[in-house]
Amino acid sequence: MHRLTGSRFTLGIGCGVVPVQRVFGMPEITTAQMGDFAAVMRRLFRGETVVGHDGPIGSYPALRLDPNFDEDVKLGMVAFGPNSLALAGRAFDKVILHTFFTDETLERCVKTVKDAAEAAGRDPEQVQVWSCFATIGDHLPEELRLRKTVGRLATYLQAYGDLMVRTNDWDPAVLERFRGDPVVQTFQPPGGPVKVIDSPFTTVEQLEHIATLLPDEWLAPAATGSPEQCAEKIRAQLELGADGVILHGASPRELEPIVPAYRAIRSGKAAD
Repeated sequence: MHRLTGSRFTLGIGCGVVPVQRVFGMPEITTAQMGDFAAVMRRLFRGETVVGHDGPIGSYPALRLDPNFDEDVKLGMVAFGPNSLALAGRAFDKVILHTFFTDETLERCVKTVKDAAEAAGRDPEQVQVWSCFATIGDHLPEELRLRKTVGRLATYLQAYGDLMVRTNDWDPAVLERFRGDPVVQTFQPPGGPVKVIDSPFTTVEQLEHIATLLPDEWLAPAATGSPEQCAEKIRAQLELGADGVILHGASPRELEPIVPAYRAIRSGKAAD
């Protein structure tokens, strides 16, 4: 892929979701393991044979891909907390943030990554930070918008709500009320399998009720409204310091009216 795309390929990794790892009986992925993996892969992509490696990713007598390789394959990382963000700045080329990050969180994350890169003797401008920005325009049916906003955020709160709340400096009491709500608890019965809230099987009535549990400011970090309003919010992510924006949670067809609106903003002309 690196060669086929003219060096545009990025090998991206992330630590995954801890509850899922526990269900599968896997040890939790650590920041140290991801850093060790990056260091080893850079050597292998350069054609080195790594002998006697003993580190967080394990002990290996010998590792090799191809001695003829001399490739500068970019490494990307999905980062969330301060430790993973700092690692990304030190050891990776691209960083993808999480959805529903507030403006303040985005600015802080960008600063953490860039500062860590500089402290490691790297050029901060060479480490790209991408905002992962939920993009759900008003041209979509109301039920679909509800599922992609309320349903999606609620699912994140199910999986790692404490981290989301801590990262965004939200009120933890709201999260506790959310978890204690009888409707929410039907999705995570004691001893039973957890059902994600943004599932196609979740009813509109359930989503409408869950919407009453989430403050407006928790749902605000997203591109919503008319195509023009969505485009302005996307541009604002760049103005806050992001190097790029991933339009998250939407298919190409669902983005059709938003892309020309954004193009018009960039060119200074009215959208067709």
